[in-house]
Amino acid sequence: MIGSIRRECLDHIVVLDEAHLRRILAAYASYYNDTRTHRALGKDAPIHRTIQRVGQIAARPILGGLHHEYCRM
Repeated sequence: MIGSIRRECLDHIVVLDEAHLRRILAAYASYYNDTRTHRALGKDAPIHRTIQRVGQIAARPILGGLHHEYCRM
């Protein structure tokens, strides 16, 4: 987990102070546990979601656009 935080998050963001770091880490933890796919889970997220087959695909930026969540609207 520490390596993932560093490689996927902190290597790309300038941290301004402790409060900023806490907000970044909270947003990344939410992304990591709710949205991000994991190879060990068969490219699923830890919190399973149903497959959406109808609608247009929309991107929701996470961490200022560093990562994105894609869903159908």
